[in-house]
Amino acid sequence: MSALCAAAFVTACGTGKTGTANPFFAEWDTPFGVPPFERILPEHYLPAFNEGMAREKAEIDAIVNNPAAPTFENTILAYDNSGQFLDRVSAVFGCVAGTDMTPELEEIQGEVSPLLTRHSSDISLDPALFARVRAVYEGRDTLCADSLQRRLTEKIYRNFVRGGAELSADDQARLREVDEQLSLLSIRFGRNLRGDNGDFVLLVDDREDLKGLPQNVADAAAAEAEHRGQKGKWAFTLDKPSLIPFLQYAENRGLRERLYTGYLTRCNHGDGRDNKAVLDSIANLRLLRANLLGYPTHAAYVLERQMAKTPEAVYALLTELWTPALDRAKGELAEMRAIKLAETGDSSFASWDWWFYAEKLRKAKYDLDEDQLRPYFALDSVRNGVFGLANKLYGITFRELTDIPKYNPANRVFEVIDKDGRTSLGVLYLDFHPRAGKRVGAWCTTFRSQSYDSTGQRVAPVVSIVTNFSKPTADAPALLTLDETATFFHEFGHGLHQLFSMVPYRGLKGVERDFVELPSQVMENWAMRPEMLALYARHYKTGESIPAELAQKIARSGLFNQGFATVEYLAASLLDMDYHTLGQSRPIDADAFEAASMEAVGLIPQIEPRYKSTYFQHIFSGGYSSGYYSYIWSEVLDADAFNAYVESGDLFNPEIAARFRTMLSRGGTADGDVLYRDFRGAESSMEPLLHRRGLK
Repeated sequence: MSALCAAAFVTACGTGKTGTANPFFAEWDTPFGVPPFERILPEHYLPAFNEGMAREKAEIDAIVNNPAAPTFENTILAYDNSGQFLDRVSAVFGCVAGTDMTPELEEIQGEVSPLLTRHSSDISLDPALFARVRAVYEGRDTLCADSLQRRLTEKIYRNFVRGGAELSADDQARLREVDEQLSLLSIRFGRNLRGDNGDFVLLVDDREDLKGLPQNVADAAAAEAEHRGQKGKWAFTLDKPSLIPFLQYAENRGLRERLYTGYLTRCNHGDGRDNKAVLDSIANLRLLRANLLGYPTHAAYVLERQMAKTPEAVYALLTELWTPALDRAKGELAEMRAIKLAETGDSSFASWDWWFYAEKLRKAKYDLDEDQLRPYFALDSVRNGVFGLANKLYGITFRELTDIPKYNPANRVFEVIDKDGRTSLGVLYLDFHPRAGKRVGAWCTTFRSQSYDSTGQRVAPVVSIVTNFSKPTADAPALLTLDETATFFHEFGHGLHQLFSMVPYRGLKGVERDFVELPSQVMENWAMRPEMLALYARHYKTGESIPAELAQKIARSGLFNQGFATVEYLAASLLDMDYHTLGQSRPIDADAFEAASMEAVGLIPQIEPRYKSTYFQHIFSGGYSSGYYSYIWSEVLDADAFNAYVESGDLFNPEIAARFRTMLSRGGTADGDVLYRDFRGAESSMEPLLHRRGLK
């Protein structure tokens, strides 16, 4: 159904099929105005989406048909304020579909995606609307009252141009077709991955095959098997809390190979969930789209609006880091080969051996066993550490909300209160563990972004942090790995970015992709510092703080396995760029393309890219195309930013924290390099990053 029919449809369908009133059609009388999740049923979404598109169309029509001459208020600001009902519906559906997908929601997603794409194209390619936007843009020096109004005007104008507003009618028609195809292909890629990831299981029925595994890992596998109707066995899945410990500790090399191979070959089996043809189409359609818009490659199109600006700048950063990282990884491999040779008389080494012998190397070099650390990183303790760090830096506090709607019973929800003890900065949802229908990985999203109402009062955001951490067992709470702990700190940094936002216009909230990871990655710097560990790492049974000696061991092991971590990440970043710097349309054999890409940079066979092509969700269905490099670009900034605290002699320096918070509060009201210089007082240096990763 098109947006043109939506108004009539909504009149008839203000309630769902069951007769239940549609919550999207009423004011939300919930605490803090959060979505009334318990009242929202699947059949409510499509009518709400159609109503949202109808309302936004009416808002756009009002702008276009305004007889008054275009001004900032009646054109730019009116456009910036349009579509809020649709945004609300999309935010709720997007989160629930990502965390609790069902066949019914998948069907809705497939039906609504082309409608939304068509609706968006109708707006971005509306010639009368663009004419008014251009009129304000051309007169911005007199029509805009200040620099922020000019920036918003310029950004909206450029978005229209980049969206095809200046193309011929024929090219606009082709662009519409391409955008609709890309929308459906992106959904298909993610759906295939979710299905393939969820279906794989390694079932173990011989206790001898568990040799080497910590008891908590075996207990979790037994619980997973029982959940799958296989009581008395042990089930290992491709979710990281199950996969990584098995690769680290399982002495059965054949089973390590089976599990890791299952991970590496997701959506690459030549069946209905195979993503090779899907990504081939996506890459070629993106090139076609870029060419239609006047760009030589998709990467050139994307990067024009990022801090990096050009593909050449991205490749320059990645290649500068590649050689020292690969050299370090080869050194790590040599050390592990020596251990394997001494233990087995065989120095042959495969990718599924890396985690197993890396753990042995960690014990040998640092006398550090990650499984012995986990009792000090119970989930509640880590959460207390994350909240405690925010309090020490910014003075904010957290109050748990128990009588509030939740989109899943597993949610924990908190009000975030500013340092004055009265001002509510927003609401924070936490969703920690894997479950059926939940996509892999960790992310931060919003049900409502920060804004200002018509009276000038700040509307606080509603933020959600979603992870897939280790689950609790019958005998112990959820005990996190060091990597999961760092992930919690990371995603919480994204949450702070949203909670601190004080941006006057909706269109200026977003920042460049290669800046967006700065607020998250900087938080990881504190996670394993001895000063910080002393505040939150407590044994879940005794309540005792982590021994200072153990905290120092963690600190000394900070450079451990950094060659591997850097190389697998850079390999994926280079693969992303290679797909999106193709200058000519051609059939892509994903396996051959990936092999050639990795051979060109000399990737050793014992290391796989962090994401192989057929499950590289970030770039083929997650919004990071030509942007996976952004983590390392942002890491240059975050390492330099944290160095400001180190140089001051106070890791919790309140003056530096206040400046950093000010930077976060400004959103996209200035370019990322300007925001960073205003915070730091200088350009960022790469030296802190090189030292932190042991590459210098």
